[in-house]
Amino acid sequence: MRARIYKPARTATQSGTARTHRWLLEVEPAEARELDPLMGWVGSGDTPAQVRLRFRTREEAEAYARSHGYEVDVLPAHERAPTIRPMGYGDNFAHSRRMPWTH
Repeated sequence: MRARIYKPARTATQSGTARTHRWLLEVEPAEARELDPLMGWVGSGDTPAQVRLRFRTREEAEAYARSHGYEVDVLPAHERAPTIRPMGYGDNFAHSRRMPWTH
């Protein structure tokens, strides 16, 4: 079975970086999903494909995957450049401001 290890990107609707600091391990499904005829839900009996494991480092995730016999695909982490903007909105309320902020 194959597993994918990656570091998730931040969500498009948020500016924060929560849940982007840990590495995720996802296992590819071993069987196809089936449609339940009574309820109409989609599911499978493949439990490992439904679980996402989080690790602090990439090396921990790789060690776990190899110890459980998974072939590993590691995707590189896309680090976000620090965004420090001179004269941003927060500078309107800084104590070091020369002129008081008014409307």
